[in-house]
Amino acid sequence: MANGNVPVLTSDALLNHWQGHRRLTRRMIDAFPDDKLFTYSLGGMRTFGALALEMLTMGVPMVRGVITNEWEQNRSRDARPRAEVLREWDEATKQINELWPQIPAERFHETIKAFGAYDGKTYDLLMYVIDNEIHHRGQGYVYLRTLGIEPPPFYER
Repeated sequence: MANGNVPVLTSDALLNHWQGHRRLTRRMIDAFPDDKLFTYSLGGMRTFGALALEMLTMGVPMVRGVITNEWEQNRSRDARPRAEVLREWDEATKQINELWPQIPAERFHETIKAFGAYDGKTYDLLMYVIDNEIHHRGQGYVYLRTLGIEPPPFYER
């Protein structure tokens, strides 16, 4: 078999990688003081609470859309208490774990149009969701440090 035909990651490995990032992002959300989650920002960037809600509007809807080809787009991004964001995060984690095995292997290599707007291979679009989370979590690290709060180590996923 040529090197180009050997899979680098299995579906399960990709899910485990993503869930490691999700565990770390959850710890970041939990590290924010409740009164700063939706109020504190720097340089015109969005608050970490707004970023966390963006992540919630992408994860489960992307996985469900990959399976059903139906794209949820109208989840609320209104500020809410940190405990509610964490509850929603935990529920989303559970849903991703339940939905993921329903993705047929061949679906990862199909070109889809996510949310009616984004064309790409399914695996690229799923990795975009993961990359987006990592990017926004980096913003959260800056926010926590400027608030004098030691963030969770980025390598402990």
